[in-house]
This record gives sequence, structure tokens and C-alpha cells, in this order.
Amino acid sequence: MSESDNRHQFSVSAIGNTETKATVSVRDFEFVIDEPATLGGTNEGPNPVEYLLGAWAGCMNVVAQKVCKEHGVKLDGLNIEVEGDLDPRKFLGMAEEPRAGFQEIRVELAAETDVDEEMLETIVEEVEARCPVGDNIIDPTPTDVTITAV
Repeated sequence: MSESDNRHQFSVSAIGNTETKATVSVRDFEFVIDEPATLGGTNEGPNPVEYLLGAWAGCMNVVAQKVCKEHGVKLDGLNIEVEGDLDPRKFLGMAEEPRAGFQEIRVELAAETDVDEEMLETIVEEVEARCPVGDNIIDPTPTDVTITAV
């Protein structure tokens, strides 16, 4: 079996409704991305970087549950806090630096379990290494962006 036989393709479609609002479709779901009123939006949904942080939290939950199960660790609950610092000047066209994305993202996991610190370290190392969303945040991913007139 080749490596490509194991790949799953994921995709979304989006329609830009306004300057700040987009409606995203994926499988049988739709969700709204919008900016808060303080950034010129109508606050009808989380903004793109909030979805990114939420995606990482959701992915870490799935991977942590799987890793704990593989290690025979009983997990009664998992609280995940993700926060990032973003300087919007490049995004707003006001400066070339710093980068447009987060300057730093911090993740805190609080596991309701009775295992020792050593096992918790093993779990968090595996979760960080195996989380697909985190991998895309931590390591560069090749991209190909195109635009056409319609």
C-alpha cells in the first residue's frame, strides 16, 4: 500500500457575504465567519483566527482522547485553553512587520485523571506530535493559492 492510499482529502467552500463575513460550507454543515464589531464586522460568528484556535483545541481533544485510550489512561474530562497574540498591523496594510499571523500561541491542557506527571508528559508529547491541526500550525505546509476572474 502506498502512502497516498492512506490520504483523506478534506475541503470547504466559502462565499464572501460582506467585507468581514463569509459563510462556509463543509459536508452537511454551514458556519459563519465574521469579525467582531470592534474590528468592523457584524459579530455574527467567530473570526478566522478564533476558528483556527478552536480547530486546534478540537483536534487536541480528539488526539488526547485517543492517546489516553492507547495508554490505558482513564480520562474523566479535558479542559483546553488556547490563546494567541496577534499584531494586526501587517494584515491592515500598516506595516511589513511583524508577520500577519500569531506571534505566539499558548495551549494549556487540564486533564481530569489520576496519572503521574511522567505519564502526563508522555501524553502531551504524543498529542502535540500527532495532532494534524497543530502540525499545520507548528510546521510550514506547502500551499497553492490561485485567483481567477468570473
